Amino acid sequence: MIPISDDNPARLVPFVTWLILGGCIGVFVWQLGMSADAEDQAIRSLAFVPARFFGDDGGILSRTEGSMAAIWPSATTLTSMFLHGGLLHLLGNMLYLWIFGNNVEDAMGHSRFLFFYLVCGVVAALSQGIVTPTSQIPMIGASGAISGVLAAYVLIFPRARVTVIVPLGIIFYPMKISALFVVGFWFLLQLFSVAVAPPDQPGVAWWAHIGGFGAGAILTPLLSYFPLFGRHRRSPWR
Repeated sequence: MIPISDDNPARLVPFVTWLILGGCIGVFVWQLGMSADAEDQAIRSLAFVPARFFGDDGGILSRTEGSMAAIWPSATTLTSMFLHGGLLHLLGNMLYLWIFGNNVEDAMGHSRFLFFYLVCGVVAALSQGIVTPTSQIPMIGASGAISGVLAAYVLIFPRARVTVIVPLGIIFYPMKISALFVVGFWFLLQLFSVAVAPPDQPGVAWWAHIGGFGAGAILTPLLSYFPLFGRHRRSPWR
């Protein structure tokens, strides 16, 4: 089930959402222009590595001397969320941010949304780090922060309609369903993955998704100008 759009118009022009999208795409283009060795060094310097953050990096820090990781390791909780491991990784994250970010920014305002997004991303990275504090696997990607956006969206707009693509064999069937079902299904998938996937293996940082979602759920009532569990629709259901 792949969301492709929503039927939920926003009042504000989502400048911050666009800025984050542009930043992630720009950083990815920067990555594409590097040699494999240079990109590896950039990822080591800017990615969040739990072992490095918690003080036992196994020599990673010595290989990034003079980098952001060496000067200010905590900053990698921010820089890591603008890096991506491939085109599909980038497109998947940016699709979710494009669909859901504008409405959450509309509900919070520009400055609050930026604060919200960054805090959710930091909490997401730390959540994975707390579960795997000795891991030397670099963590990159915006999915932790976007998980917080999903939490905010479903709390504020649970009945908004989201168009999703459902693969039925070789046929991709579009249908409109409520945001509550879309995000609920996504969150159940994260819980299932946490239960079955080893947390210290390369791959998706599932605990980061859980942590980002939890941060979003906590922060949304504090930052949203819109009441929770509303509709905020400007067109009737059809």
